[in-house]
Amino acid sequence: MRSHSLAFIAAIGTGFLIAGSSCTNTRSHVLETVPSTSDLCFPSLANRWDEAIPLGNSTVGALVWQNDSALRFSLDRVDLWDLRPMDNLAGANYSFKWVLSKIAEGDYGPVQQKFDDPYIINPAPSKIPGAALEFIGLNGNSDSIRLYINNALCEARWDNGVTLKTFVSANQPLGWFMFEHLTDSIVPELREPAYFIEKINDSNDHAGPSLQRLGYKQGTKVSAPGLIDYHQPGFGDDSYDVAVRWVQSDSTLIGVWSVTSSSVPEKASDICTRALERGIEADYSDHIGFWDNFWAQSSISIPDPVLQKQYDNEMYKFGSVAREHSYPISLQAVWTADNGSLPPWKGDYHHDLNTQLSYWPSYTGNHLTEAMGYINTLWNQRDTYRDFTKQYFGTEGLNVPGVCTLTGQPMGGWIQYSMSPTCGAWLAHHFYLQWVYSADKDFLADKAYPFVRDVATYLEQLSFIDDDGKRKLPASSSPEVNDNSISAWFKSLTNYDNALMTSLFGHAAEMADSLGLHEESAHWHTLKASMPQLDTDEENVLTIAKGHPYRQSHRHFSHAMAIFPLGILDVAQGAEDAEIVKSTIKRLTDVGPDWWCGYSYSWLGNLQARALNGDGAADALRIFAECFCLPNTFHVNGDQTNTGKSKFTYRPFTLEGNFAFAAGVQEMLLQSHRNMIEVFPAIPSNWRDVSFTDLRGRGAFLVSATMVDGAVSQISIKSEKGGTLRLRLPDKDMIVDCVSKHSITPECVFTTETSPGQTISLRRR
Repeated sequence: MRSHSLAFIAAIGTGFLIAGSSCTNTRSHVLETVPSTSDLCFPSLANRWDEAIPLGNSTVGALVWQNDSALRFSLDRVDLWDLRPMDNLAGANYSFKWVLSKIAEGDYGPVQQKFDDPYIINPAPSKIPGAALEFIGLNGNSDSIRLYINNALCEARWDNGVTLKTFVSANQPLGWFMFEHLTDSIVPELREPAYFIEKINDSNDHAGPSLQRLGYKQGTKVSAPGLIDYHQPGFGDDSYDVAVRWVQSDSTLIGVWSVTSSSVPEKASDICTRALERGIEADYSDHIGFWDNFWAQSSISIPDPVLQKQYDNEMYKFGSVAREHSYPISLQAVWTADNGSLPPWKGDYHHDLNTQLSYWPSYTGNHLTEAMGYINTLWNQRDTYRDFTKQYFGTEGLNVPGVCTLTGQPMGGWIQYSMSPTCGAWLAHHFYLQWVYSADKDFLADKAYPFVRDVATYLEQLSFIDDDGKRKLPASSSPEVNDNSISAWFKSLTNYDNALMTSLFGHAAEMADSLGLHEESAHWHTLKASMPQLDTDEENVLTIAKGHPYRQSHRHFSHAMAIFPLGILDVAQGAEDAEIVKSTIKRLTDVGPDWWCGYSYSWLGNLQARALNGDGAADALRIFAECFCLPNTFHVNGDQTNTGKSKFTYRPFTLEGNFAFAAGVQEMLLQSHRNMIEVFPAIPSNWRDVSFTDLRGRGAFLVSATMVDGAVSQISIKSEKGGTLRLRLPDKDMIVDCVSKHSITPECVFTTETSPGQTISLRRR
């Protein structure tokens, strides 16, 4: 890399020059990278935004691609939202009781007009894009582009020798770019979103309405040598700012960009100024520190190159969009569409599947810290949820809108799901998972149980005992069966609602008991006992609801929640459970994937793994990777190969399928929901050499294991918090090192008591 002299004199303001004190030395700017076989490598830049190289840190993000002949960074920020209120979600008829009355009358049109139509007709509330940064004067053609996932850095090369390295800082709301070997000056140009031009999008990406419909005033842009500042007014008093700063010396140009919203005190311009003073190498060192730690949390090695590469890229994306102190992962996170339109489904928070699936890989994947962004937001928005619950359902306690804004406000839509009676129960499940995987007693007492208890209180008040002596809801649904028609409401309790309520009351009892609240625990046990059995048809297949068998292909496996993720039914719990699990999965595949999305295959991979069918799990996940993902590994819902894997062929980009895929791979390698740790429980028959490091089991156990030539050669388990370790040994040829007191049952279940920090090692004789 060429050495060069940089005075790093930046133009700040209009004509005012300052020098960054840390950048006055003659230096070589080296941004070292560590290649991976899972890196994304292409011969040229993508020419579509949704095939771009993704960079992000959960707060800001960039997509690197080519728009016509210009290198383009599509810039985004997580809290860029139009938060105008939904006027229809108020008034006398803003009530579940009113909805129930219209269902009873058979007159559902007024419900659709009040709740469904405004979501479709009104452009906002909605996630909105930031801006785009283009570089003018780049001569030549791109001849290689690479995403180094180990370093979260994109490198592009042109045939004239010019190189670009760019990254979004892991810890700061900014991105850096560095061009080297320039023969001419290049000029960054900021392209503001087309808020002022009506655009008709006729592509197949399920784009929302034109940005012009938001009615924003034209933003203001100030440009000067080495500087661009852009200010965009939004709805009401909201606004956002984009800033770019750069310097060029000899053949090198180094710059930085940032996006800030009016909801935070810092300004993008100040962030960029301070960044230039620190220098790119200081920020890159900090950035690498995060990513080194992220990748050290866990890793896998599997013999299927398609699944390995897809998995590594899913975890890279997860590290790019999940943080402890940021908002949760929305439909597209920090990669909002750059096509002149609002994003598909407004880029909002869909809690009928999308957010939940996005966090599935955080638990076994040993990324509990990143998962706390989800937990913290749900916790911090409790008052908003309580208000919604009181206004709409008329109860105490807490439910969460199934479709909501950045701040947790309901958005309407298909209310069977956007205002589902049991949405809060599914979200409460994630508090339970965070607790059982961390074994954090303080988290249990301070957040997990209080949240679960509030949701259980609400559902106790909303439900009632029917003539059969069993608990039911006034009306029940199953996402997204029968869409938004009146027939999407079921008189009998759906298996979806039943499983969620049964699981919730059971978890509330378990949590209360762990806290010594035995009377409360007994109460929740009583409520769980009042739930009806899950309904099955004559072939022991889980139904949608009593009298409604699963006979038609559907994208959302809501009727199978009891198998995964809830684990109420399990193949290890006896012949009856095993028959229901296997029959339900068989029916899914027999009916076929006509109306599945990509995430359906990811979910199927998890179901197959729980059924201990490694071949079936791998097949489902491979179809997802090969047929439902673009070259940059983005999940785009429809089958892109036209090979009959789905009748959906459209390409709206959403993230939940990506992250559910990663969870499916983890389920093949490690399971711990059966009150014991099991290594390699669902390995395909042709996988001979497999390993993983520091996957997390319930009880706060970090597990590493290696299989060589089809036999498990070693297992290592670190106990973070101490407690009873139960491990199913692959066979009786495993010996235990460094443990004196333990037992092994005839079924090869190894049990010992552990202390915090203790490591248990087992190896083949």
